[in-house]
Amino acid sequence: MKKRFLLAGLALALGTGYTLTAFSQVKPEVLVKQRQAAMTLQGKYFGPLAGMAQGKVPYDAGVVAYNASLLDALSRMPWDGFAESTKGEKATRALPAVYADPAKFKQAQDQLHTAVGALGAAAKGGNEAAVKAAVGDVNKACGNCHDNFREKQ
Repeated sequence: MKKRFLLAGLALALGTGYTLTAFSQVKPEVLVKQRQAAMTLQGKYFGPLAGMAQGKVPYDAGVVAYNASLLDALSRMPWDGFAESTKGEKATRALPAVYADPAKFKQAQDQLHTAVGALGAAAKGGNEAAVKAAVGDVNKACGNCHDNFREKQ
C-alpha cells in the first residue's frame, strides 16, 4: 500500500514539473488571451448578481448560488496570465503598475478572493440582504483593480 502512495506521489511530482515547464513556454499573447477570457467569464457570471443587487433583476437564490460558485473558481484563474513576459503586449489594457508594483497587484487579487468568498458564504446563508452587500463588496474589489491596474477606454 505504501508503495502505491509513493509511486502516485512520484508521478504527481513529475507531472507537476512537466506542467510547470510547459507553462513557462506559453507565448505571451496566449497568456493575455487566457486571462482576458477568465475576466470575460467573471463578468458574465457577476452581471446577473449585480442586476439583482440593484433591483433590476428579480432575486433568484439558485442563480446566486450557482454564479457565486463559478466566480469562486474564475476569480482565481487570470492572475498567472500576468507573467512578466506579457508586459507591453498590444492586445492588453493592463497598466505598467501590474508589473511595477506586484505587491499591490497581489493585494488587489486577494481582496477579490476574499470578497468572492464572502459572496459564496452569503449565498449559502440565503439572506438576500447579505448577498446584496457581498455583491457590493465584490464590485468594489473589481473596481479597485480596474482603477489601479487597467487602462481606461
